[in-house]
Amino acid sequence: MHNIRIETERLLLRPLTVADAEDMFEWVSDERVARYMVYTTYTEIGQVREWLAFASQDTNKYHFGFQRISDGKLIGSGNIRPDRKDGSWGFGYNLRHDCWGMGYATEAVKAMMDYARRIFGAKKFIASHAEPNAASGNVMKKCGLHFVGYGEFQKLDGSCKMRSMVYEGTL
Repeated sequence: MHNIRIETERLLLRPLTVADAEDMFEWVSDERVARYMVYTTYTEIGQVREWLAFASQDTNKYHFGFQRISDGKLIGSGNIRPDRKDGSWGFGYNLRHDCWGMGYATEAVKAMMDYARRIFGAKKFIASHAEPNAASGNVMKKCGLHFVGYGEFQKLDGSCKMRSMVYEGTL
């Protein structure tokens, strides 16, 4: 697990811990949030604790909780990681439904990308979203990425497959 903390205008990006399970359950148990995520909707808080324990041991990704500075509330999470042998970096994120459309995702993703650039010299970024999730495409564009083609989105359990939109950017 990392101990990286990144502060933006409205957010503190910090390591996730098992103690975040209750806050995180608020959005991973919400079908509106889980709809376009690779995970299925969580039904028990124990599932969140298990994932958080796993994520704390995942040395291939930098997982962050997105904590709102104004009230200390954990409102989302995300990660950034080296993605390919070509040196590109990938990222992902999810937020509580009541925080959608407020610019938090863009703010958090830009902060993660900036961290990867400053610390690791990352220049190329890649991300994708389920095609119907146009809001995520808007986040990617605001972060300097552009649409490059289509792929396939699939839930981890195979229950849902759909076309994805792939974005890349060299910044």
